[in-house]
Amino acid sequence: MRFLTIGKGLALLGAVLLLAGPLGTRLGLWSFVVGFACFAMSGLCGLLALVFSLVGGSRTKQWKRAGVVLGVAVALLAVPALQLLSAFGAPPIHDITTDTADPPPFVAALPLRAAANAMNPPEYGGAEVAAQQHQAFPDIQPLVMNMPPPQAVERVLDEVREFGWDISAAEPAEGRIEAVDTTWFFGFKDDVVIRLRPVEGGTRVDVRSTSRVGLGDAGTNAKRIRRLLAALRARG
Repeated sequence: MRFLTIGKGLALLGAVLLLAGPLGTRLGLWSFVVGFACFAMSGLCGLLALVFSLVGGSRTKQWKRAGVVLGVAVALLAVPALQLLSAFGAPPIHDITTDTADPPPFVAALPLRAAANAMNPPEYGGAEVAAQQHQAFPDIQPLVMNMPPPQAVERVLDEVREFGWDISAAEPAEGRIEAVDTTWFFGFKDDVVIRLRPVEGGTRVDVRSTSRVGLGDAGTNAKRIRRLLAALRARG
């Protein structure tokens, strides 16, 4: 009986940590380091709850009660496991672009990052970052849209609005669009800049997406760029 009680307590604590860590980070109550620590501790609580509920169930034969604790424990283990799987193979970089030789520069994002005390600098990391990106994400390439720049700008803006990104700049004359995307779990703010240039046959679109905090991004910025480019291809 005691083992089941301890397991239930651990499962409850793990559930609280799983919710409180990301939520507190999103609301600005504490740093992402504290949020990650809560996230990791929730998984540990889940593992311990799993062990205690199995031992308690085998000793008391109260498998119905133990099953509830087991279900919560498995869920607590599954969430961080899925996060780790999604990050598997991603290099420790947080700045991804379709043009590593001449990355689109941030303009409107600079004061936003300064106000947020962003840990990561807005300047591109250079050849070392580019090499890691090319190896991990060779598909991240520029897109040529079969339309003139003014029309391409409107098409890109439509997609950015559809995604729910916060537009921080839209400069058609410069061929520059900037936006902020907020990740769903921890609420991280990632900056995006889209550059549109006229080329033979249409408009070349280059995208750059970078995180404000964290050494790596678990592939989030690459996924964001892929999503935008795929949407633009689908609409022609």
